[in-house]
Amino acid sequence: MKLLHFADAHIDMANYGRHDPESGLPLRVLDFLRSLDVIIETAIGEKVDLVIFAGDAYKDRNPAPTFQREWGRRIMRLSQAGIPTILLVGNHDLSPAVGRAHAIQEFDTLQVPQVHVIAKPLLLGPEELGIPVQVIGLPWVSRSGLMASLETSAVEPEKIFTELEQKLSEIVEELIKTADDSIPLILTAHASVQGASYGAERTVMLGADLVLPGSLVKDARFSYVALGHIHKPQNLNEGNQPPVIYPGSIERVDFGEAKDDKFFVVATLQKGADTIVNWRKLANVRPFIDRYVKLEVTENITDILKRALPSPEGMKGSIVRLTVDYPRDFEKLIDDAELRTHTTEAFEFHLVKRPQIQTRIRLGADGSIASLTPIDLLEQYWRASHTAEIDIEELQKLAGEIISDEQTTSTDS
Repeated sequence: MKLLHFADAHIDMANYGRHDPESGLPLRVLDFLRSLDVIIETAIGEKVDLVIFAGDAYKDRNPAPTFQREWGRRIMRLSQAGIPTILLVGNHDLSPAVGRAHAIQEFDTLQVPQVHVIAKPLLLGPEELGIPVQVIGLPWVSRSGLMASLETSAVEPEKIFTELEQKLSEIVEELIKTADDSIPLILTAHASVQGASYGAERTVMLGADLVLPGSLVKDARFSYVALGHIHKPQNLNEGNQPPVIYPGSIERVDFGEAKDDKFFVVATLQKGADTIVNWRKLANVRPFIDRYVKLEVTENITDILKRALPSPEGMKGSIVRLTVDYPRDFEKLIDDAELRTHTTEAFEFHLVKRPQIQTRIRLGADGSIASLTPIDLLEQYWRASHTAEIDIEELQKLAGEIISDEQTTSTDS
């Protein structure tokens, strides 16, 4: 059988750019939807037997109805094509409040044909999927929720995590025991796994991670392990069976993923034979260009900064960031307008200035720290930190009141 596996769509991660005048959608959302369309069209065009989405459809648990509409349109195409589709609930899909609906709840509520939402650990078999395959699903595990169900009294983090890992291992083992060993068995989980390499997704992760042990996912009884949650594409069991795959996110989320290519996976499974993994690179992912310059000379500063960037043509359609470290007195030598003219072809340009603040307090030639009162020293600190004059006045007034109160308390005692 042929399986298509993708994860971490985050289709509403519109943290850069403008809106499309025709659709009204943010242009960055259209980037994510374009990658999603490639995945859906591949599934339908190649007539795959099963699609597994391993969690995180959106950036958070409260997607706008417009984004739910766009996600729903694409999942409905799979349903209409008769392709069994598994939607695993990820951490960004799940509400922390008990009883609250998750972000992909509607597919379960409306009982959309061929679409199976996994919101709790379970096993789906041929009866549910209509094809000779079995899938164990582990959605995002809320640490607090699982702790409550375990009624654990452990207070040390290490003991808590040990208990939780043991409980999850027991759940998976029980599900494996109920499976039919004559047909392929797949594990899908939205989680961190021991030994995985993180990408930039830590900037969008919500809450602490429960890390699954490597031995749990590398069990030889599985034909394939479809993971989600970590945005860096990788096979945690390279060269061995089963493949343990994080396909990664379908678009670059931020500059932390500037150098990462984006993928989904089409795998061919057969009981008793090695699973063949085919990585499919998403071709039209928007480029991120990240450059850093530390200025040390005052001559030709703007030219130096322009040379740090690609040519205007090389930046076309890209999201560009230029970070500049410099002494504060270089500020007026940086020509922002010329840099923005140079980057006109970019989709979006971010100039991040990092002036180096002189924090060393310099006293006069005759000055002595011993001769200054605490309030005088505090004023010196504000000025060395380049605090605004109006703020210095307010801060000094507040500090004076605190010192006065402290001195009065000391005298009374």
